[in-house]
Amino acid sequence: MTVARSVLLFVLAAFAEIGGAWLVWQGVREHRGLLWVGAGVVALGLYGFVATLQPDATFGRILAAYGGVFVAGSLAWGAVVDGYRPDRWDLAGAGVCLVGVALIMYGPRGAA
Repeated sequence: MTVARSVLLFVLAAFAEIGGAWLVWQGVREHRGLLWVGAGVVALGLYGFVATLQPDATFGRILAAYGGVFVAGSLAWGAVVDGYRPDRWDLAGAGVCLVGVALIMYGPRGAA
């Protein structure tokens, strides 16, 4: 259950952060206005809150692992929302990042 909760929180955090950054991008780069930027800032703040709900209490570990989720999530967001087509190197890199997430977050701990 803890792993499932952690994965769900990573997905929610990615949605908030990537979505928030996308909203800011749309507001500034695509000239959609301050309402889009403001919504993005709120979403980015929500990302920071969601990250604190992870079962592991180690900030550095959570943020390091989340980096891999962010990489894969950003490519997925680009594909779904902006029509970006990741190539095999994008997909391979995202896969490597997700393996890193699994090692950092869910690898066995204890014996050194």
